Amino acid sequence: MSRYADENVLVITRSLFDELGAFEGFCDRAADYLPSILDPQNNHFLQRDLAEDDPSHKQIIPYAIFHCGDSVLHYYRGGGSGEKRLASKGSIGIGGHINDTDHAAASLDKDTYSVGVEREIEEELNIGCGYTQKIIGLINDDSNDVGKVHLGVVHLVSLDSQDVQAGEDNIADLSFRTLAELQADSDQLETWSALCLEHLAGYLAAADS
Repeated sequence: MSRYADENVLVITRSLFDELGAFEGFCDRAADYLPSILDPQNNHFLQRDLAEDDPSHKQIIPYAIFHCGDSVLHYYRGGGSGEKRLASKGSIGIGGHINDTDHAAASLDKDTYSVGVEREIEEELNIGCGYTQKIIGLINDDSNDVGKVHLGVVHLVSLDSQDVQAGEDNIADLSFRTLAELQADSDQLETWSALCLEHLAGYLAAADS
């Protein structure tokens, strides 16, 4: 029985990632990778049931970190999380897979990736204020089974206020926390969040300057 109801997700080959320059952890050189990764000639859709167990491919995951001033949005992944291996973990990243329905909704002025990012944000959060966003890096972690088959594109989203509520049941105990509070509980964070946290201070300072 299919775990993911025939969902098809955007992937690149691991060999392309290696060719571009594989890395571990957070990489602030997104511009060196994204033109190739998001080129339709270099990516394709793969059935998620297959992709989740296939380290010869990397699923492209937008991973959006939301902040208002020096406070960062934090939540716990509930049991209904799409990625069961991350359930009950603390997280500062909102995001998910780019799928073939995003491709169908894309247009000449809006590419598949951008459509997917917007859809994930709208599905998972109810945002009652204005915001801006920018890509600040990529994240990769081959130390565990989840990380081996995913590649994160890290977005920093700057909110005009803290008017944000959870849009799905798997977003539990949503709150804004300072970097000091997050660092004190970093051992409770999912791996990607912990890796991003190590680099976040400088980006928050730049965003508020």
